[in-house]
Amino acid sequence: MRSPGSRLAEGIVTHIRRTRVDVSVARAQHAAYTSALAASGWAIEQVPAAEDCPDSVFIEDAVVVCADLAVLARPGAPARRPEVTGVAPVIGSLGLRTAAIQEPGTLDGGDVLQAGAAVYVGRGGRTNAAGIRQLRELLAPLGRTVIAVPLSKVLHLKSAVTALPDGTFLVLPQLVPAGLFPAVRPVDEEAGCHVVPLGGDRVLIAASAPRTADLLDDLGFTPVVVDISEFEKLEGCVTCLSVLLHGR
Repeated sequence: MRSPGSRLAEGIVTHIRRTRVDVSVARAQHAAYTSALAASGWAIEQVPAAEDCPDSVFIEDAVVVCADLAVLARPGAPARRPEVTGVAPVIGSLGLRTAAIQEPGTLDGGDVLQAGAAVYVGRGGRTNAAGIRQLRELLAPLGRTVIAVPLSKVLHLKSAVTALPDGTFLVLPQLVPAGLFPAVRPVDEEAGCHVVPLGGDRVLIAASAPRTADLLDDLGFTPVVVDISEFEKLEGCVTCLSVLLHGR
């Protein structure tokens, strides 16, 4: 994880209207998010703050971890590429093998959804074909199959679809081709398609998706609800504020 910097409000906005971000509230929300992960048994590794990078709190975009391999991203927004520099030493200290997306490839971690041996990668404004090809080559030795998903109406793939622990997918159909995913559960709240499985039946979800949280509860999951409203003003969601390293 990486704490929000003082310039958070200057973060990039692409598909929504810019509104005022309260950095002090964002920091409190980030602390509560961190506490929710810790309460679910996760040890927290902090990447040093990057004050010159307003979007650096969205650490998911900087690295993709698959098994023992960490793929350092090359963000599609040039202003975000310096964010990766601070992530690399922390990843190295955890004993992971590393690789990196190279020019002309671009890849944002928010476009990468892992579900078993399938790795879905959004092809949109931040991730290009060269980045997808490079990721496919890097993950093939790990037995993973990379499936490209065309995007046009949403910033990242995981802004439109995420996977539940039972193998089903929460999807907002108007934002992503739902037919590319097996066992789809359509939702009607945009924040409802962003979840993070925390282990067991616990699933992290934003407070802005109460109906989806109720659906998860009805399906036998335990929703862990966090308020990330300030980050949602910058097109952030629960997935992009952390990178979970299983078995570490």
